[in-house]
Amino acid sequence: MATTNIVRDKLINYEVFVAGSRKLGTADVTLSSIEYKTTTLSGAGIGGEIEMPTPGQTGSMEVELNWRTINVDNAALLAMKAHDLEFRGANENYDAGTGEIITEAVKVNVRALPKKGDLGTLKPADHTGTKSTMEVIYLKETIDGKRVIEIDKMNYIHYVDGTDYMAPVRKALGL
Repeated sequence: MATTNIVRDKLINYEVFVAGSRKLGTADVTLSSIEYKTTTLSGAGIGGEIEMPTPGQTGSMEVELNWRTINVDNAALLAMKAHDLEFRGANENYDAGTGEIITEAVKVNVRALPKKGDLGTLKPADHTGTKSTMEVIYLKETIDGKRVIEIDKMNYIHYVDGTDYMAPVRKALGL
């Protein structure tokens, strides 16, 4: 039976790695929001105002790791340097055409600079709520081995769904 209707269900589980191989402690992760920088376009021939996005220009992007405990991993992320983090996950999808449950690999890579470290609270028999907040300068999202998003703020790359919107800018700048 052919695949006719994929129902995207949930994230089965994920792991957090640093530098591509060393597994970090247990953390909940809030991934980056991608918000385009805009300017207001208005004037003759336009019926009002349009917040026009600037190709390849995004606002600040953050990733936040919420830890269960104070530990050496969250302390190390406060080092004043870029940290390469990788979030590997497995999505569960349901194929309504075949009746099968399909597992799909998802991966988000970020290069991030430390922005804030919150040590959390100390209470007996409870999590500390320790947080690491980091500024994302590079982000890549891969689904089943296919690059779907790549934003590299330092190298003029802004790739979304098959198009690098900064390629014409690099060309115009002679890069």
